[in-house]
Amino acid sequence: MTLANRITIMRIILVPVFLYFVLESIPYGTFIAAGIFILAASTDGLDGYLARKRKEITNLGKLLDPLADKLLITAALISLVESGVLPAWVAIVIISRELAVTSLRALAAAEGIIIQASPIAKLKTISQIVAIVGLLLDNYPFSLIGFPFTNIAVWVSIVLTAWSGVDYFVGVGKQLKWH
Repeated sequence: MTLANRITIMRIILVPVFLYFVLESIPYGTFIAAGIFILAASTDGLDGYLARKRKEITNLGKLLDPLADKLLITAALISLVESGVLPAWVAIVIISRELAVTSLRALAAAEGIIIQASPIAKLKTISQIVAIVGLLLDNYPFSLIGFPFTNIAVWVSIVLTAWSGVDYFVGVGKQLKWH
């Protein structure tokens, strides 16, 4: 068990902890949930960096890392819909893109094509994290000055989610010669 894999497993373990604080009526629960979410999300880059630096890239890590990311983001989106702060259609768009791209990766892998994360996909992930944190914090501190930062972040996230999904399908379609 490599250090990178342990960090990834910690991210998975943090998902139910995050859910507890975001869904239960606890004083400052959403602020605590936001802190847990930020901690968990920040480990995504760390585990990949450590695996590459230490030359400890494993098949387990290749499986767990994207799974951990999808569990964290999906849990956050569904809990925000449950809490009434995120329209369900936004969560559906984001989760649908994740399922579609995961399926596309599996199809491409069956054809011997490995799909690396694109720069747009990395921006998409960052935008989703920023939007989720903004929603958890109810647009704080921007709400103090009446600036709709979180609304803008959600829309940026939707656009980048759709764009990156189309980008993957077009790129893989060319490689698989879908004409």
